[in-house]
Formats: sequence, structure tokens, C-alpha cells
Amino acid sequence: MDFILLLKAAVMGLVEGATEFLPVSSTGHLILAGDLMNFMDHDKRGVFEVAIQLGAILAVVWEYRIRFVSTFAGLGRDPLANRLIINLAIAFLPLAILGLLFGDVIKEHLFKPVPVAIAFILGAFVILWAEKRQHTVTIATVDDIKPLDALKLGLAQAVALIPGTSRSGATIIGGLFFGLSRQAAAEFSFFLAVPTLGIASIYTMYKARDLLSFDDIGAWIVGFIFSFISAMIAVRALIRYVSHHDFTVFAWYRIAFGVIVLITAYTGLVEWTVH
Repeated sequence: MDFILLLKAAVMGLVEGATEFLPVSSTGHLILAGDLMNFMDHDKRGVFEVAIQLGAILAVVWEYRIRFVSTFAGLGRDPLANRLIINLAIAFLPLAILGLLFGDVIKEHLFKPVPVAIAFILGAFVILWAEKRQHTVTIATVDDIKPLDALKLGLAQAVALIPGTSRSGATIIGGLFFGLSRQAAAEFSFFLAVPTLGIASIYTMYKARDLLSFDDIGAWIVGFIFSFISAMIAVRALIRYVSHHDFTVFAWYRIAFGVIVLITAYTGLVEWTVH
């Protein structure tokens, strides 16, 4: 077993889990980290990145296991359980439909370090704009979300088809625009990740099953484990953080990170494989 490959897989897993649920774009960080480490070939790396999302999803399921169990146990009988499942289905559809229509084109043209860096910076200004607005809470908890609210959140999430935007960031910041409390926006983003990332991971691995090899199983397991661990820490930390802080710090991080990538790309300080 190649120790260096396992080490790189661990790093990729840490990056995935740590960034998946923060408004900083896990896809963008994975593109940059994988490119910088020259991790796997392009096609196989793409499948690996999607597959280790399952570790991050498992972290959410475990953290909210009581809510998930009670929701599925109450289906058909509990109005709140029915509403949550319906809302998640509605919110999932925009990204699913647009992803099927435009996913290949987006991957061909935008899954590169410089476009990702630009998306980082533009997304940061959206966050700063959202935080400067008067934030009036009309939806205090996830249980208060109605189907129309779920559709709006789904449309916001769909913006994250652009790599570097951040799925969780688009959903959470969209939630702030739509009147959700910070905690409700963050938790709905966590819950929505389960069908969104779960179905995307399974679908991608099925389409790319010819690229799956038993020789890579060690790297996949390591990436999955580290993704789970770092995602568990990130989910708990974000819920604590949003109770007392806004998202401005993430905006400045995005700007700094994006600027560094642009500078290194155009000065040649880092030889990105694609520009």
C-alpha cells in the first residue's frame, strides 16, 4: 500500500469533512487541495471526492440520529415529520434538475483553481451583503419552514453548482435572506445535505463504476474515516458558533483564500495543473 497515497487521502478527507458544512465551499477546497497534491488522475479524483462525502453525511446522520429516527418513525402520523420530509424533497429538486441539465458543462469549464478562486471572492461579498442587511427572523426553527420556504432554499442551494460557491453557504445565507434564524438555516442545510450529497454520491459512483478499483480501497477507506471525523467536529462547532456570531469571518477567509490562489496562479508561485 502506498503510504503517500494514504496520507493524501487523509488530507482530502479532512478537507472534505471540515469544509462541507461551513460556508467556504468543500468542492472548491477539494479541487485546490487535490490539484496542489497531484492527488490521483482527474477523473478518478472526482469520483473519490464525491465518495468521501458519504463520510460527512454519516456525521450529520449520527449527530442528529434522534431527529432522523423520530422523523422516519413518525412518517404518515406526525405532521412535523411529514413536513420535514416533504420540505427536504422540495428543496432537493432544483439542484437535482439543474445538475442533470448543466452538470457536465459546469465540470468542464469551472472545475479549475482560478474560476474557483473567483467564486470564493464573489461569494464572500454576498455573505458580507447578507450580514449588513437587517436580519428579521420570521422562521425560528426547522419545524417552522413551509414548502414555499423549502423551494426558495432549494433554489439557493442550486447556486452551489458553481464550484467555489459552497452548498451549505448558499443554503445558509439564502436562509438569512428568507427570514430563517441562523440555527434554523444551518440545521436545514445539514438535513438537506443527506439526500443531496447521498444521492449525488451514489449516482456519481454508479456512472463512474468503471473507474472504481479494489487497488484504491485503502485510500477510499482512509478518506471516508477522516471525512467523518472532521465533519462531526465541524457540525458541532458551527452550531455553537452561530449561536453567538455572524458569518463575516467566513467571508474574509474566502476573500483571503481566493486572492492567494489568484496571486499564486498568475505569478507562477504555485504551478496549478489547470488555470
